[in-house]
Formats: sequence, structure tokens, C-alpha cells
Amino acid sequence: MTDQIITLDYGSGGKLTNQLIRSLFLKYFNNSILNQLHDGAILPQTKKRIAFSTDSYTVSPLFFNGGNIGDLAIHGTVNDLAMCGAIPKYFSVSFLIEEGVTLQTLEQITCSMAEASRRTGVEIVTGDTKVVNKGDIDGIFINTTGIGFIDNDVHIHPGSAQVNDVIIVNGPIGNHGISILASRENLQLEENVISDTAPLAELVQEMLSVTKEIHVLRDPTRGGLATALNEIAQSSQVEIEVLEEKIPIDTMVRDTCKILGYDPLYLANEGKLIAFLPEQFAEKALRRMRGNKLGEQATIIGRVIASGRAEVFLKTDIGGKRLLGMLSGEQLPRIC
Repeated sequence: MTDQIITLDYGSGGKLTNQLIRSLFLKYFNNSILNQLHDGAILPQTKKRIAFSTDSYTVSPLFFNGGNIGDLAIHGTVNDLAMCGAIPKYFSVSFLIEEGVTLQTLEQITCSMAEASRRTGVEIVTGDTKVVNKGDIDGIFINTTGIGFIDNDVHIHPGSAQVNDVIIVNGPIGNHGISILASRENLQLEENVISDTAPLAELVQEMLSVTKEIHVLRDPTRGGLATALNEIAQSSQVEIEVLEEKIPIDTMVRDTCKILGYDPLYLANEGKLIAFLPEQFAEKALRRMRGNKLGEQATIIGRVIASGRAEVFLKTDIGGKRLLGMLSGEQLPRIC
């Protein structure tokens, strides 16, 4: 390919499309299933239960401090499968590309996706590419669909939270949201805030090696921690109490939120999980999590205190108590 930018011809289905697939996508996503260039991927049989998830990514800007739309797209679907207790295995990737995007940009994103896939043991086995007129979209949109496999003795479900379950988060919240905002608005912060985008499947499997009695897992992406807790409360019909002083938030994230009027409890995360599990397993799970780089700051932030009423309360630093609702509207659009 000698062109420096993507033209509509790259989406024609003809010679240039074929060159793009063979010279770029197969170069980075190389594996025996994809290399067949079949209309679909024929996967080997398995006796385990199958988890299946799909998501689309439209982050702006495409590159931010800590990652880009490419590794974010892999991490996001890896994490969706991990929240089911699954080990991610096979992915499809579809690109929607605006005419005029440079091939260098597309290659950087593709390379990041390939590296993220290798780190997580995922194979990209099928996909699609479309090129649209300049101005129809903003740069590149990516859809990833993933398949993973769940051990038969794992039963994680958003409706399974139980009274006296403790609630664990694996580290500070809000970093992704502030990283995107800083990159988008060119904010000059005293310290760089790096997106937490990361794959959580390995951490989840380590937790499951401690106990299979994990009732709920959720990654608090759009809508943040508060919205994810409300979704779980509604699915399980339980009352949740979280302690403000226990919720980990980095100082720069907290300070930036105060200046700009954001609430860190509603900011998006891309490398965080919320786990509900019985208290008797909590300390052992925490020790195992803290031995993993992605769980070094894991902590208990609250518990399920009653059933029959779907509400989330925040016990404040000064001893008060306030209702935490779902996010209304959008704090920061085009974030994942």
C-alpha cells in the first residue's frame, strides 16, 4: 500500500480492500482461523459454557494518556466476558473508518489491538471493514464481539447479590474519565492522569481460584461506580451501603473533579471491577488480588445490608447518609 490515507476505495470490497486485509490486518491479527479468510470463523467444540458479548467504541480523542481506541476495544470486551467469569478466547473486530484517516493512524491502532490480544490470550478470528464518506463519522469506530468459556461451577450473575455480601473494588476510580477529558480539552494538570484501561480476566480467574462463591462482578464503565451499584441493586433487589472514606480515588482525580464540578463516583472506568462475595472469603480474595498489579489497591468499600428494596446509600465522611442514584444524562460523551 503506497497511499498515506484511507480513501473510499479501501471499502469497495475490491483490490484495495484485499490489500488492506492482507497487508495490515492479517499482519497483526495473524492466526490459523483468521488466515482462512472465510465468511465466518469455524471454532473448535468445547464442553464448557459459552459467554458472548459485543460492544462498540467511539472514544474521542482516538489516542489518550494510557491508551487508544484500539486497546480499549479489546480490553472492554475482555472485561465484559470476565465479569461473567469467562476466560476470553475468540474475537471478531469490525472497523468503521472515515475517509481521510491516515494509514499510520490505522496501523498504530491495529498494532495496539494485536498487542492487547496477545497479552490476554485472545485470537481475532473474523472481522469486517467499512469506509464511509468524510464527515459521516469522526475518525474510527470499532466493534468487538467476544466469545469466552466459563467453568461449570462458576455462577456469577447481576441478580445474585445477597445480604451481608461485601463489596470490593480493585483500585482507584475515575482515572479513565479524567484522562479522556484532559486529552480532549488539553488540560494542563499538575500531574498526568493515566487511563486505567486494562484487561481484568486474569485478575478474575485469580479471585475465582480463591472461591467460586463470587456472586456478582461488574465493570463500572459509563456511568461509573454509582450507576453500576444501582444496576446491581435493581437486578438483585437489595439495599447497598458504601463508605465514602473507603472508596479509592487518586488525589489528582479528586482535585480535578472539584474544580470542574464532576462527581468521581459517576466517571467512567476501563480497568476496574466491583465484586460481591460472602464476607468469609473477602480477606483471602483481597490478599490474592493485591498480589496482581491490577489489584494492588483492592479494598472493601461497603456491603449489602438488606433485601427487598433496590437502593444505594453513601455513608459520608462526616457520618451522614445520602442516596446515590443512577447517572442522569451524560457527564462526558464519547468516552468509550
